[in-house]
Amino acid sequence: MKIYVGNLSWGTAQSDLETLFSEFGEVQSAAVITDRETGRSRGFGFVEMNQADGAKAVEALNEKDVDGRALRVNEAHDKPKGGGGGDRW
Repeated sequence: MKIYVGNLSWGTAQSDLETLFSEFGEVQSAAVITDRETGRSRGFGFVEMNQADGAKAVEALNEKDVDGRALRVNEAHDKPKGGGGGDRW
């Protein structure tokens, strides 16, 4: 299960996500998304866990206050692959 974690404080590191989610089971991967140019956190990340543990983590951590911020935690959905672009006359 891939889990979206939003509203992270700028100081949250990958290891912080792993620690937070490991309370609910084995964390397969964790990543804080950073800006390509500055390397600064973009305030969200993703965690992968098995389905049962992930569901428990989402339930327990959604809207939980961490570092003074209410986290937004839910199951991640893949971006739709679209054709993009606009009308071309």
